[in-house]
Amino acid sequence: MSHIVPHLIGRSPSFLHVLSMIERVARYQVPVLIQGETGTGKEMAARAVHYLSARRSAPFVPVNCGALPEALTESELFGCERGAFTDARERRAGLVSAAEGGTLFLDELDALSSRAQVALLRFLQDHSYRPVGSTRERSGDVRVIAAASPRLRHLLASGAFRDDLAFRLGVLVIEMPALRKRTGDALLLAQHFVERHAREHGLAARALHPSSLAWIDRYDWPGNVRELDNLVQSALLLSDDDELCLQPMLLPSGAPAGGVVAVADVQDMPDSYQLARDRTLDRFERDYLQHIMRRSGGNVTHAAQLAGKERRSLGKLLKKHGVDRSMFAPAERPPLRA
Repeated sequence: MSHIVPHLIGRSPSFLHVLSMIERVARYQVPVLIQGETGTGKEMAARAVHYLSARRSAPFVPVNCGALPEALTESELFGCERGAFTDARERRAGLVSAAEGGTLFLDELDALSSRAQVALLRFLQDHSYRPVGSTRERSGDVRVIAAASPRLRHLLASGAFRDDLAFRLGVLVIEMPALRKRTGDALLLAQHFVERHAREHGLAARALHPSSLAWIDRYDWPGNVRELDNLVQSALLLSDDDELCLQPMLLPSGAPAGGVVAVADVQDMPDSYQLARDRTLDRFERDYLQHIMRRSGGNVTHAAQLAGKERRSLGKLLKKHGVDRSMFAPAERPPLRA
């Protein structure tokens, strides 16, 4: 964790490189493009750039580009005069005016409509704009930071997004690494989220179950940091166990890293429908039992409650699939020394 960017947490080389980039980029008053998968912390990085810059005392105004109505894009960004269009009952300042002296953050840039792209490009060229319905041109002292998903590259390749706008915004580029590429950071973040959410909800912080520690390290985290944050909060609020288990419900232990539950390996699937069905069901039951026993720490009664089954019925399934509950019992802790 950086002492300069305290809210961005990580120790992996790829993440430390991002912190270094943020600190450097913050010095210069030029547009910035932050790229990365969903949940990697693009808005947090944008806020860090703003609050480390000379504009820190001025507003940081976030805008979700996907939520901008295409017909009203220009009035949302640049404001409008009374009577400029049917619903313009009064003069209204736009988001650019709200961010005066500070930073306008355009999230989900790849969702920006063609009309909005043209309007934004015009503003970036000389920072001048004209509210809808006005004859007077104004100037805006605003730094623009944009964030985009990997989808932007495909839109540029297909011509669906203006490359001249991408060039204007991408004077400086920050690439946010996916959590799966940040070796060791998932565990660090999980422990941080446990402590943070425990404080927020007035709960006692709890340790992560040993099985979860190993799972966190090997899981692919398709939803990145946001997925981990949500999972920790959910486990903390819904579990009364002494230790937290973070495996998503119904995710089998042998599932692909990205979290997609495979029905069966296509190459191994038999031609018979009945045989394929039986094999898939058998695999599901075994994986589910391992998951539910892991969450319960080997306690069959607790596992039955989680599964919504009678204890005896669950016991029969465990015996059928050879799932030994002792394999999931937490390791005994050494006695405390005086």
